[in-house]
Amino acid sequence: MAARIVGAVAAVALFVIARPAMADPAYAIAGDGIAAPLAGAVAGDAARGRALVANRQASLCLLCHTGPIPEERFQGDLAPDLQGAGGRWSAAQLRLRIVDARHFNPVTIMPSYYKTDGLNRVAPAFQGKTILTAQQIEDVVAWLLTLKEQTP
Repeated sequence: MAARIVGAVAAVALFVIARPAMADPAYAIAGDGIAAPLAGAVAGDAARGRALVANRQASLCLLCHTGPIPEERFQGDLAPDLQGAGGRWSAAQLRLRIVDARHFNPVTIMPSYYKTDGLNRVAPAFQGKTILTAQQIEDVVAWLLTLKEQTP
């Protein structure tokens, strides 16, 4: 188990260093979520969100999570199953978990996909850049909200 966690952390660290995106615009945390869609994004598209989660080069979600994406083999089991996420959390709660998972757990291995400040060991070329864009975050949230049923 420890070797799998170390491998997952190393893969996420490499991904964070290798994947620049747009600079981080402001967002407002209210309670346990971000109520408003991220600045610059339109309503999320669930199909694009599913494709992004399934794409190991774009998001790395399936490195740690399992989800209802049967065509993707070798899904993770270090983090919660994505099935049922839309029944467990609201759009605001999901948005904050993706934007900055450390808000809930300061020692999580999940990267902050949209936060740019307060991070450690970020290469100078990638400082001030997010992993996912605002639109990509909204697309993933839209897909996760469709997942209401728990895994049997």
